[in-house]
Amino acid sequence: MQFRVTRHTNQINEIKKFYTKVLNFEILGEFQNHNGYDGIFIGKPDLDWHLEFTTTHENINHHFDEDDCLVFYPTTQQKYNKLIERLEIHHIKPIKSKNPYWNENGISFLDPDGFVVIVSPLRIK
Repeated sequence: MQFRVTRHTNQINEIKKFYTKVLNFEILGEFQNHNGYDGIFIGKPDLDWHLEFTTTHENINHHFDEDDCLVFYPTTQQKYNKLIERLEIHHIKPIKSKNPYWNENGISFLDPDGFVVIVSPLRIK
């Protein structure tokens, strides 16, 4: 099974930069003016999931809270460290998570739309 998370945004260029330059994902595809929507697919080609971000001319007013999060688990400590380094290079400041678990088991920050993104080291048990 494949999985897609999709979200509408007013800031598609900032979202594109954030998820590709900061989080090191790739643009898997793009579309223009599909029934009034423009969009991008972001992820990695070898994964069974990706993110889709769309935009139109309407002004989006998101309704989310601090527990609506995307959580990413880099598969090695080296990949985790590189990601943390990219956050610092791009001046992305960590935030305190509402859920205390993530304060102890990851680093939380906001994407350009204000959604919480968490990076947590993969713990193999």
